[in-house]
Amino acid sequence: MNSKVQSLKAFLASQGRIALVEVAGTKGSTPREKGAFMLVSASAILGTIGGGQLEYMAIDKARQMLFSPLEGEMAAKRPGGGLSEGTARALNPVDPTPPGGFAATLPSRGRDNRATLDVPLGPEIGQCCGGRVEVLIRLVDPALAAELVAAAEAEEAHLPHVYIFGGGHVGQALASTIALLPVHGVVIETRAEALEGMPETVETRLTAMPEAIVRDAPAGSAFAILTHDHALDFLIVAEALKRDDTAYVGMIGSKTKKATFRSWFLKSADGSEAEFARLVSPIGGDTVKDKRPKVIAALAAAEIMTALVSHNAALSADHQIPHGRVMAG
Repeated sequence: MNSKVQSLKAFLASQGRIALVEVAGTKGSTPREKGAFMLVSASAILGTIGGGQLEYMAIDKARQMLFSPLEGEMAAKRPGGGLSEGTARALNPVDPTPPGGFAATLPSRGRDNRATLDVPLGPEIGQCCGGRVEVLIRLVDPALAAELVAAAEAEEAHLPHVYIFGGGHVGQALASTIALLPVHGVVIETRAEALEGMPETVETRLTAMPEAIVRDAPAGSAFAILTHDHALDFLIVAEALKRDDTAYVGMIGSKTKKATFRSWFLKSADGSEAEFARLVSPIGGDTVKDKRPKVIAALAAAEIMTALVSHNAALSADHQIPHGRVMAG
């Protein structure tokens, strides 16, 4: 499993000089919230502060800070003389400055290793959000790099868990969809071959008793049950519904399958009507009459994220960590 923390560490280790571009303040309507950030090097970026001209301007300014003409003069005076390969690439980045040289006209303030841009999101830059964004740009030193990794690790440790039971066509599609979302995805299967080809950012577990994993899942988890065996589906759903701290319990299937499960759950599994009422089935709803796996996965992912956000909003603010937050020092 390749986590987002690993991707961050790899970027920091491989890109040479890097600038942190962070949304330090917002007013009105803006594309991203305070604390959203991206990393910028000579030839690559990691993350986003909302795209559009705002992002182009910030990238342009960050690269001006990273590789000013003075850098070339300083490099020539270093022991050995000349420019390193990394510095040479930096002075001629492959991603050109956007037309117009926007960043050069922005009001900015700061020192050599940091700058602040005050950007109005209006027609003058080709955006119509109507708000205003303050962007803080800092050169990344070892201390800041360590801070970024620590923040990412803390965020990752608090990501909500989404358990997908079943690695069939819909399970594969759903795993690929949630791999793009700020969640910790886990696919559980009884068949080893069904776990092949899963996204590298999604955890996989092979077990003969998938229902047992439900009992050990952290509070606030989401469970999507879509195995190849209806009897196994029923066992997993029953375990999930007996927990009162789940954010979402969904089962793939028809109205007939749901009715059959209800009868078994109430008569043979000691379930209650209140517990059964928390079951979402079919997953993704039935408004869109399209049974293609990728369509079901997209609808289910939206449903799951809505449930997770709603569940987290009901929790105490003391138990939440803002996503993507970096302390602006």
